[in-house]
Amino acid sequence: MISSAAVLLGEQGAGATSIDRVLAHSGAPRGSVYHHFPDGRAQLIDEAVVFAGDVMATRIAAAARAGDPVAAIDAFFALWRDRLAGSGFRAGCPIVAAAVAADEEGPRWADSAATVFVRWQETLCDLLVAGGLPQPRGRRLAAFIIGAVEGAVVMCRAERSLAPLDAAAVEIHDLLVHALPGRSEPAAEAGDASRS
Repeated sequence: MISSAAVLLGEQGAGATSIDRVLAHSGAPRGSVYHHFPDGRAQLIDEAVVFAGDVMATRIAAAARAGDPVAAIDAFFALWRDRLAGSGFRAGCPIVAAAVAADEEGPRWADSAATVFVRWQETLCDLLVAGGLPQPRGRRLAAFIIGAVEGAVVMCRAERSLAPLDAAAVEIHDLLVHALPGRSEPAAEAGDASRS
């Protein structure tokens, strides 16, 4: 149910992620909702936000283990590229969906979303610092990267095109190549983002 709620959050937003839709998507029996989520829909969505945040943090950390910050960030963009293309531009970020709906029914969703974004930024910052950047710049770049990815995903969904994500991927790749000590490679061309 949590996984289904995360998928539905990303595709339809918090307002449309009802208990009935989660049950239909997951195939879970209705009684299990009240057993596992005594606070109902608000608790289910909150736990889906935490779950989705954990999944992405694990993927970022796995890419980071290779030790190459540029390759790890390229992989982060590639993940979103695959998700968008594979879903026909329906897939979006459940964290963003919860954050923008937080004032409607679940004020705690904003806190959960903020916690997830901070965790992602810390993971990326650690990766950039390990690559040779000073911590203040690593922290700023990590926030910038998360913001760029999330904004590009929204634009891709609206335009039904990968162009915004590809543009952001190329620019951030080149920025990192020039910012990280000891890196040097030619600037990417605008159509090269699919290499990531």
